[in-house]
Amino acid sequence: MQLNLNRELVFFDLETTGLNVIRDRIVQIALVKVHKNGTDTTEFSTLVNPGIPISEESMAIHGITPVDLRNKPTFPQVAQKIWDFIGNADLAGYNSNRFDVPMLMEEFARVGMEFDISKRRLIDVQRIFYKMEPRTLKAAYRFYCQQELTDAHDALADVRATIDVFKGQLKMYENKNMIDEDGKEVEAPIKNDMQLLHTFTNDLNTIDATQRLKTNANGEIVFNFGKFTGQPVKEVFKKEPNYYAWMMESEFSSQVKQIIKAIKKEMQ
Repeated sequence: MQLNLNRELVFFDLETTGLNVIRDRIVQIALVKVHKNGTDTTEFSTLVNPGIPISEESMAIHGITPVDLRNKPTFPQVAQKIWDFIGNADLAGYNSNRFDVPMLMEEFARVGMEFDISKRRLIDVQRIFYKMEPRTLKAAYRFYCQQELTDAHDALADVRATIDVFKGQLKMYENKNMIDEDGKEVEAPIKNDMQLLHTFTNDLNTIDATQRLKTNANGEIVFNFGKFTGQPVKEVFKKEPNYYAWMMESEFSSQVKQIIKAIKKEMQ
């Protein structure tokens, strides 16, 4: 199937030392760029030496050990190549909005590269799957592609499987209506249209992957944690100027820091 694109779309997957998007590190990254003609692709994949221990739980999942990474490049050594490969493309993956995207942003932030997603469309194939047919990637591959995924948790194999699942979803749900969580019928939400799929697969009220910020009914960005929960960020920064500095120095994701920096700049 030819994807309907007006911008390049990069599918990607990460294997990591653990599940903490701020503290853990990438051990493998695989990217497949679908070019604007909707069919041609370019691939890039590499193992990455994380410089920190890999959790036993993660090794049990992806099978990548410290021995495998001993002579591999660190993220600072491959960051520019990854940055250039992605370019201005939109991003897609499986559970990518909550894990892969913020994890990649943190890795870039550590080497002084601010990876801006504000103008990119993010398509999470898992969100389509979970909304339409809640299951795992392996089950999704069986369901949509009528095949068995035999090498799951190898990053490149997972990316390729995700693309196949995505195309299978577009075929299966073409012209199919959905009943939403409120029992209302939604007319054919799945289309070969990246803007519509971005809207469908994202919680547009939540601003960042760690869900520290969201929008209220008035469209204002408000805090979603702590003593200022529900209060507009701008108002809090006006009455508590030191709160901004505290957040910038504390363990918040680079995505959150990008957003509050932009808000602070608007206030000047």
